Amino acid sequence: MIRPVILAGGGGARLWPLSRTGNPKQFHALVGDQSLLQATLQRCGGPNFHPPLLSTAEDQRFFVVDQLEEARVTPAAILLEPVARNTGPAIAAAAFWALARGEDEPLLVMPSDHLIEDTAAFQEAIDLAFPSASAGELLTFGIRPTRAHTGYGYIETSADDDGAPVRRVEKFVEKPDLARAEQFVKDGGYYWNSGIFLLRPSAYVRELKLHAPEIATHVEQAMRGASADAPFLRPDRDAFAAAPNLSIDYAVLEKSDRVRVVPVDFAWSDVGSWEAVHDILGADEQGNVLKGDVLALDVRDSLIRSDADVTVAAVGLERILCVITEDAAFIAPLDRAQEVRNVVEELRGRGHSRADEPARVHRPWGTYQTVDRGDRFQTKRIIVKPGGKLSLQKHKHRSEHWVVVSGTAEVTVGEKTSLLEENQSTYIPAGTPHRLANPGTVPLHLVEVQCGSYLGEDDIVRLEDVYGRS
Repeated sequence: MIRPVILAGGGGARLWPLSRTGNPKQFHALVGDQSLLQATLQRCGGPNFHPPLLSTAEDQRFFVVDQLEEARVTPAAILLEPVARNTGPAIAAAAFWALARGEDEPLLVMPSDHLIEDTAAFQEAIDLAFPSASAGELLTFGIRPTRAHTGYGYIETSADDDGAPVRRVEKFVEKPDLARAEQFVKDGGYYWNSGIFLLRPSAYVRELKLHAPEIATHVEQAMRGASADAPFLRPDRDAFAAAPNLSIDYAVLEKSDRVRVVPVDFAWSDVGSWEAVHDILGADEQGNVLKGDVLALDVRDSLIRSDADVTVAAVGLERILCVITEDAAFIAPLDRAQEVRNVVEELRGRGHSRADEPARVHRPWGTYQTVDRGDRFQTKRIIVKPGGKLSLQKHKHRSEHWVVVSGTAEVTVGEKTSLLEENQSTYIPAGTPHRLANPGTVPLHLVEVQCGSYLGEDDIVRLEDVYGRS
């Protein structure tokens, strides 16, 4: 048996404006109908796998819960990292979690935002790696390069093991320049570093104590002091924050002599740029990938998508990227798509909220989206999931008007609670405690009009909250 460990945290600036810190790429359906996280869950289903352990950030926990429910997967636990500390401590937390349960079967560690469509080939690679992992070696999977890619790290394998299904690792190589990448592909003994691992918890902890003892000490302490709120598990914040911020590669793999690699040929992508999205998705006869309401005339080898109620018309373009969302647009030569990181950093430097916050903001109870704003007013579209309940709260600077569009709303205003049906409304004066809930079995759609001198999200005083945010 294998315990999947899915790393589902992280930001997501490389596919801005679709992917942002407030809604990163692992939660988007970039290929097919499933999100990248849900596709990852599907790859580790079946009789040889225990229920998965997921690792994510506190503010992303309900993304994960919603997607698990949609995929009909019940996790063993959801480990909430109190601060971002890279893959070295994240995997250490999973290893200590397993050992505390008396488990030492191999952990299959996978990022949640990678694409592997050939599940059968992936399973075969795991079968090849399993004996070595069970014997206490640390297994990773090397992707045979299809071109000289400068966006991936590489793994050099031992020439003595040429042709063997499991090979010793000579060294890990950082992302190379084009000339070195071309030489790696020509040599044939180099593989892309997939970031997927198969290892026993005790084997990883053993190597961690040898090569990165501070991580082992602090993460073990954090897990001993963890608090549980099923399905969530929260490591002790101070202890976890004291762990060095290192990847598993830097912390262990580049130093250990117990690392092995399984070379594989299946198609793989970390979906790390818009150019990669173009390559993954099926292009038309002109080499274009078009999504949404797009009209392309004399356009070639481009990616144009509209994820908003916006018609995009393009004429006479070649190798162009154009991504339109409800509140932002990114346009660049497709070859320079990775420079979107510079755009996001510049927006952050200017204090622009759209660098990280999406137009549709997700909350534990559902979503809200600002559709209009002006001097002293703001209009939002609110969707509350069945059973969802907003916090009992009040505002100092604004009043609110709620209009039910569809579904049933349970509305508390002051001491009074009532049910509102479609086309009914209510008014909440500034300073009045109030709450909105959906007691029905279908989503509740509501329009909210806010009026006042200040309309920021920080003008919320939570008096009571079922999600622990008060």
